[in-house]
Amino acid sequence: MNKYMLSIILMSAATQIPRLLPGLSRMSTIKSNKINKLLRSVPLAALGALIFPGILDVGDTIVTGIIAGVFSFILATKKINIMVNILVSSILTSILIYLSQLI
Repeated sequence: MNKYMLSIILMSAATQIPRLLPGLSRMSTIKSNKINKLLRSVPLAALGALIFPGILDVGDTIVTGIIAGVFSFILATKKINIMVNILVSSILTSILIYLSQLI
């Protein structure tokens, strides 16, 4: 099993375990706001851990990924639809890779 597959499996487990714990422990709800906030942030942290290495590895230079990542972050902070964000960021990344091959 390669390192990417192992990483995906471990991140998947890290996101699913906190979601399954209340159901398995017969708790209808978790009453602590701090624990609820922590459990809601786990999937986002796992997603960030999966995306960040890809940002650094795209294209010929690290700059391509950083520009596309910052652009995607700006779109996300403006509450742009996630599918539009993915589409526009992918197009920008493709254009940057194409331009870097021309130079």
